[in-house]
Amino acid sequence: MGSVPNPGELTELTQPSFDEFQHQTSLMTGCTLMWKELSDHISSLEANLMRQSEALERKIEALDSETKTSLDSLKKRELSIDDSVKIAVNRVELLKKDALKTLNDDNPDGEVDNGDGLLQILKSTCLRMEAKEFWNFVSGRKKDIELLREKIPEALSECIDPAKFVMEAISEVFPVDKRGNERGNDLGWACVLVLESLIPAVVDPVIGKSRMLITWSVKEKAKEIAETWKRSLEERGGIDNVKTPDVHTFFQHLITFGIVNEEELDLYRKLVIGSAWRKQMPKLAVSLGLGDKMPDMIEELISKVQQHDAVHFTYEVGLVDRFPPVPLLKAFLKDAKKAASSILEDPNNAGRAAQLAARKEQSALRAVMKCIEEYKLEAELPPENLKKRLEQLEKTKTEKRKPAAVPANKRTRASNGGPMPPAKAGRSTNAYVSSFAAPPSIVRSPSHPQYPAAVPAYPSPPPAMYGTQTPPTCPYMYSPEAAPQQAGSYPGAPMNYPAYGGYGNGIAPAYQQAYY
Repeated sequence: MGSVPNPGELTELTQPSFDEFQHQTSLMTGCTLMWKELSDHISSLEANLMRQSEALERKIEALDSETKTSLDSLKKRELSIDDSVKIAVNRVELLKKDALKTLNDDNPDGEVDNGDGLLQILKSTCLRMEAKEFWNFVSGRKKDIELLREKIPEALSECIDPAKFVMEAISEVFPVDKRGNERGNDLGWACVLVLESLIPAVVDPVIGKSRMLITWSVKEKAKEIAETWKRSLEERGGIDNVKTPDVHTFFQHLITFGIVNEEELDLYRKLVIGSAWRKQMPKLAVSLGLGDKMPDMIEELISKVQQHDAVHFTYEVGLVDRFPPVPLLKAFLKDAKKAASSILEDPNNAGRAAQLAARKEQSALRAVMKCIEEYKLEAELPPENLKKRLEQLEKTKTEKRKPAAVPANKRTRASNGGPMPPAKAGRSTNAYVSSFAAPPSIVRSPSHPQYPAAVPAYPSPPPAMYGTQTPPTCPYMYSPEAAPQQAGSYPGAPMNYPAYGGYGNGIAPAYQQAYY
């Protein structure tokens, strides 16, 4: 049997290897790092799961709230149907009686220039459902557009079917203009006005704007009209060439009749960009459901050097922090100035280059000043320098339009006498003046007032002298002592010419080229 070592006995120990020690240390370090990494990963997963769980709970709560609200709204709408129907039926009966009463009234009382008289005429056409007469009256009174905006909604409420009445009224020009040779007179403003005025007339009297009293058949007809307008785009030159009033009318038609199609948002977006300068376009874009696409639309406007239009869109959707207006307006002015400079450098249009360049810069200045005033940006972008520049451009334009001054050596008479003698006539007493030189009419610049005569007016030659070549016995028809001593000058005491064109010293200014 082997002997068992005595614990108290010293034995020779094996010395550990340093390499083995390093290996063990690296293993411990790797395990520690792996444990820390796994621990952090698990903690991150737990935190992420907690966030997702909380977000899901909030969505469930929001969905429950929306569901409850929708159910309550549906219940309210269902309960309100009977009341709305009763109100509508009673209203139709009342309007029917009023319409029958006015059938024999061909000349409604009231002056057209008076607000009450205008309302009475509008109500009369609406009661009788005379859509054509209503349209002719409205479209012919653009000067009273604000008064019409106030009175038309009240008048349309007198129609038995306001929605159908409005579609018939504007059918002459929308969706296709049927006027033939009269198409030059744009009536888009009247279409938009009537469509906007229809909304208050078809609002449900019980639950308000959440339900419009438009029948299913009328809404289907409105959809057909919208499709007809879209098909006619090719005849109008495509999306890029369609007129802005037509686009505005189309959008207002969709909004008024509640027939916006979410599948056509790309078409709406292109039409909005093409007519972005229209003041109402930002609001229309939001009403068409383009609110989510606004950032991309604003960036597209900026890329097309329409920064001032982009400013209106940013304020409409609350993206001012993302697209600050002042840098946009400054960039717009800078681009406008570059465009004006390029116009001046155009050799093919040198005659009107200055005028076109000034007009370009003036338009940009006015647009920026309007934005500053509308959105209260005076502190960030003071308009004083812009006003001075605008005044400078307008002053330059006015000076260029001044007629040219009469040259000093222009040999014209200040009186209403006969033709002016030749240049050498003043140097000789026997100079001959032909009776065929010129008719006894005045030759003077239309831009100057008549100069006061310093000597008696030259008498006209007798009628017998005209038509004969026999020279007169007296070459001047007046005393030789009164003959001018120097060609081109007026004898007698110096005359005080009236002030003209910014000078009052009697000296004609240098010529300035006029651009027309």
